[in-house]
Amino acid sequence: MRLENVVWDARDPRVLGGFWAAALGADVITAEPDLMEARLLLDSVTGAYLDLCFCRVEQPSAAPPRLHLDLRGGDHADVVVQRLLQRGASHADVGQDDTAAPLPWTVLADPEGGAFCVMPERPGYELSAGPIACLPLDSADPERDAAFWAAITGWQHAGEVGGAPALRHPDGVGPLLALCPEPAAKPAGPARPEGKNRIHLDVRRETSDPWEQDDDDGDRAVVSRMLALGATPLSAPGELPWLVFADPSGNELCVLAPARGEG
Repeated sequence: MRLENVVWDARDPRVLGGFWAAALGADVITAEPDLMEARLLLDSVTGAYLDLCFCRVEQPSAAPPRLHLDLRGGDHADVVVQRLLQRGASHADVGQDDTAAPLPWTVLADPEGGAFCVMPERPGYELSAGPIACLPLDSADPERDAAFWAAITGWQHAGEVGGAPALRHPDGVGPLLALCPEPAAKPAGPARPEGKNRIHLDVRRETSDPWEQDDDDGDRAVVSRMLALGATPLSAPGELPWLVFADPSGNELCVLAPARGEG
């Protein structure tokens, strides 16, 4: 499997997707009323990419975010902040003013209120490349979850960022994925719809995955593999065109079928 999509729940996919595509320099590849997709090329040599997907929902979750984007600001963070404000971002209060010392980064909100950060230079971020420095994901057990995400994405361990274990693309391109100690546990059970992550990650199966060769029923093989890694199924095979799971800390993710032409 490989990490393919960063997915936002959106009230207006075109507005939110247009903001993020412009903010990150991504190319729009789908623009429909209920779905917008933009491709962020990570490396022109290998063709590595992340797709940014914006799916219409009636009301995005108001639960505290467990996954957000840290954008690269570096020595020009103030310029980046001003550019994003001009494109529709706003300053956001996520409690950073309650800290003992001012934070060195700036917290903004996208047009639908989703918080993200514009980061100065930070130890560890030099390992990433491109407009997204890092994808911080809340975790109940960062070391355990780093192993889980490495197993399902093929991303490799890249030391730590701010004390959190981090992964990066095997080609050494694009953002880091950092597993950060969670401030509170993820809601589960009947509370899950209200506690669904507003942003989640999708991985795509590949026909070269060893478990694809073990069983004619690819979905069942994937479920078995994910269970063995510590995931929890949130959908049944055949219920949707993809499989929905929660990682060991409860964060939702989707496993997509192999791309057309791969199987």
